Amino acid sequence: MGDSQSCSSRQSEWSPVQSRKRRQKIEVFHEVLCRLRELDVEEAAEPGFEDQLWAHFTMLPLRYALDVNTERAEDVLVHKRLLNMARDPLTRPAVDVRLVQVRPTCDGNSGSSVHSSFTRGGNALLSDSLHPPPAFGPSSSDFELAFEGNKYDAQDENSPVSRKSYFSRPMHEITISTKDKTKLLSGLTCLMSEIGLNIQEAHAFCTIDGWSLDVFVVDGWEKDIDHLRATLVKEIPYIEKLSIKQELVSPAVGPGQSGFNIPSCHVEIPVDGNDVWEIDASLLEFEYKIAAGSNGDMYKGLLRSQDVAIKIFKTDSLNGDMQREFAQEVYILRKVRHKNVVQFIGSCTRPPLLCIVTEFMSGGSVYDALHKEKGALKLPAILKVAIDVTRGMSYLHQNNIIHRDLKAANLLMDENDVVKIADFGVARVLVHSGVMTAETGTYRWMAPEVIEHKPYNHKADVFSFGIMLWELLTGKVPYAHLTPLQAAVGVVQKGLRPTIPRHTHPSVVELLERCWQQEPSLRPEFSEITEILQVIGKKIIEEERATKKRNLGEPCQLIEDWPLKRRE
Repeated sequence: MGDSQSCSSRQSEWSPVQSRKRRQKIEVFHEVLCRLRELDVEEAAEPGFEDQLWAHFTMLPLRYALDVNTERAEDVLVHKRLLNMARDPLTRPAVDVRLVQVRPTCDGNSGSSVHSSFTRGGNALLSDSLHPPPAFGPSSSDFELAFEGNKYDAQDENSPVSRKSYFSRPMHEITISTKDKTKLLSGLTCLMSEIGLNIQEAHAFCTIDGWSLDVFVVDGWEKDIDHLRATLVKEIPYIEKLSIKQELVSPAVGPGQSGFNIPSCHVEIPVDGNDVWEIDASLLEFEYKIAAGSNGDMYKGLLRSQDVAIKIFKTDSLNGDMQREFAQEVYILRKVRHKNVVQFIGSCTRPPLLCIVTEFMSGGSVYDALHKEKGALKLPAILKVAIDVTRGMSYLHQNNIIHRDLKAANLLMDENDVVKIADFGVARVLVHSGVMTAETGTYRWMAPEVIEHKPYNHKADVFSFGIMLWELLTGKVPYAHLTPLQAAVGVVQKGLRPTIPRHTHPSVVELLERCWQQEPSLRPEFSEITEILQVIGKKIIEEERATKKRNLGEPCQLIEDWPLKRRE
């Protein structure tokens, strides 16, 4: 009784002042604690266990508590144990592998509707299951359901038998804890692919003190569990060493180069400190902050009375990746001059101020126009944005530059609503072979070949453009119901693509489907996309002209003159 009161007192302590989700986290903690004590788990009876369990939940992000399956409270103890093992160099990496059973259940509304049994607190797991359910719940159900249409295209969609055979087979759940490092997660997914595993479900967490807890539900492993665990324990340290090496490699600085070492990156990039683009930091005036990021902040400022945007890199936490990003962005921006690419003005390459100065785009980002204002863009305005982007991207590709992070948030508008491509932090110059490797960009917009760490070329940008065009059409974030990693798994292994709105112009639908083809060679070039968009625009002009002649007799604007006006 006293234990129950202790749990309740902790909940009441926070409830009046915390958000709804915060209260949910406390409720999950309370549920797990009580469940463990009901099961007479020996560890749960030890002095101080309640505080230890709460510390475990506190160290992990909120979504850990919201997703964990409280019916499997024992799994929380496994996660707690693995994190403790990871903190000890002698037992790191900590790896747990077990068989799990995912069974189909009907939702009660339709006899043919099949749902995953991953949901927390449900009794969906059938009594004849051989293995326990996975550790995580609600998002998994959404994840599997999102892929049903793609998974069974080749089968009779009305056959629940075929679906049951897929969902009911045992899978392996792999839980890994180690020191969190740059590119660790992408390295783990690559490793699993290399040893023949197909990721069906993924959850990635990081504690506030820098330890990872990554959980994968996989199939494709035919050998015993011990062999799988031994393989992972053997291979993971190589991934960690590679990650460290990427941060530490730093060539010497020669005469005339910038005042800090620029580590080697995928393409060797010299940064000349004595070129005409070097700006005296004392000439910069800062007015206000535009945006904040993990690597630095963006400010509106002045340079000799000219409005500029100043992207500052945080030197107090400067690491190899940030230095490479800074060097690469400076190098690429110096090379480009185009109406639809943000104009580079100069940079400061010597600490304590590392910054990139570009023209100030008073219209803000296209993302803000989509998400922070009411209503959606009209199709003519969408085409205007898309044509500006394709022209800028065509120019970049002609100069062998791959952007690698094309999305609405990286498109900016000037005072005349001209759209320009920005943020070249992860852009790269195409190597002589015409293909590149190394995953980068943002998972929700990323091409499948990039996600899979396969060689890729400029057609990866075309795939991202297709997702970005869908963004413009819907005003939504792609795969919003999935985590970024789940979206990536779906794109690669399930052929997942965003759902195109029902009333989308048929020519736009055709273009979208061509842009996000799985095979890069089937995607069009940006020069062709520009022509397609112009043809679509002319069709719309003709349709509007005909309508206006019938109704008002008003002339119609040319597509080049369409502004970014909002829907009434």
